[in-house]
Amino acid sequence: MISTQESTRPTLSVGPAVGQAEASLTRLLSGILAESGTSRGTYLGLQRLTALGGHAARDTYERDLSEWLQLDRPAAGRLAGDLVAAGLAATEGDAIRLTAQGQELREGIVAASAEITGPMLASLDRVDLDTTIKTLQEITRRARAIPARSATAAEEDR
Repeated sequence: MISTQESTRPTLSVGPAVGQAEASLTRLLSGILAESGTSRGTYLGLQRLTALGGHAARDTYERDLSEWLQLDRPAAGRLAGDLVAAGLAATEGDAIRLTAQGQELREGIVAASAEITGPMLASLDRVDLDTTIKTLQEITRRARAIPARSATAAEEDR
C-alpha cells in the first residue's frame, strides 16, 4: 500500500505570504541602500519619479509621492526638494525630472539588487513568476481602490 504524506506546514493566506516576502526583500534592499549611502525615502522618491517616466509636473509628482508612499503633502514636498538639493532631480519651471546623477544612482541600486535576486529567481518557473507579478499588480490595484481606514476607526472596532 502506498501512503501519501501531507505537509505539516500550514499554508499561508495571501496577506502573511506577501508580508513575509516583502520583509525578506526589504531586508536585502536595506543592505544595498546602506552600502550606497542612500536613504529608503530617496530611493523610493527616485522609483516614483521613474514610474512617472522620469519627469512630471512637480504637483503631480508630489501627489504621487503622497499617495504611494503615504506621505502628507508637506512631507512629499520636502522629499522632492531633498532630491533636487542632492542633485538627483532638477526643476524646470513647474516640472521636475531625474538628473543623470539620479538615474545613475537608481540604476546602480537596481543592478545591485538584481545581483542578489537574479540567482534566487532564476530557478523559479518563468510562467509562475509572471503570474505572481500579474497577481500582485492586480491585488495592489484593487487594494488601492479601497479607502484606507483611519487609525481611529480601527481602534473603535476593537
